[in-house]
Amino acid sequence: MKADKSEVLPLLKTAKGHIEGIIRMVEDDRYCMDISNQIFAVEAIMRKTNKVVLKAHLLSCVQDALKSDDVDEKIDELISLFNKLMK
Repeated sequence: MKADKSEVLPLLKTAKGHIEGIIRMVEDDRYCMDISNQIFAVEAIMRKTNKVVLKAHLLSCVQDALKSDDVDEKIDELISLFNKLMK
């Protein structure tokens, strides 16, 4: 992984903490809207984390592939990712 671990790990640990909190909320039969808002918070953190990881991938792996003959493989990877995003 080329992304800065000091940026990615805190985001993931924050998401983990939120998920653990959501589990407790469900176990405690908390209000559905409160649970849903926490789920949205986790989704936002995960989107931010994914942006950091993908940016690093583009600036390292894809950029390196453009300088070599591996560019087709990287393009296929990105197309696959875009297909997932568009579902």
